Amino acid sequence: MAKGGNFGGFGGGANMQQLMRQAQKLQQQMAETQQALDEKEYEASAGGGVVSVKVNGKRQLISLVIKPEAVDPEDVEMLQDLVMAAVNEALKTGEDEREREMSKLNPGMGGMF
Repeated sequence: MAKGGNFGGFGGGANMQQLMRQAQKLQQQMAETQQALDEKEYEASAGGGVVSVKVNGKRQLISLVIKPEAVDPEDVEMLQDLVMAAVNEALKTGEDEREREMSKLNPGMGGMF
């Protein structure tokens, strides 16, 4: 049994209140960071810029530009590959930034978001 009514070494009620305030502040910071990241946009291109995409932090494709020189009716598969490469790169950029920003708030939680 803990001495003096402490809960696992957390101290008295004042310390517990301080801990709760810190947790609420962290939760608010995380929510604000999450919202800011959701609103960010990430761009990537493939094939030397013949395919360009833009995604948002919510992982939604919001823009796709295909230059006419990328369209070869004899090689549709290459165009598909270019689109996938550009989209995946933009999504990866967004995910990398999300992990970096969220880990700044709580380094011990790395990769959880």
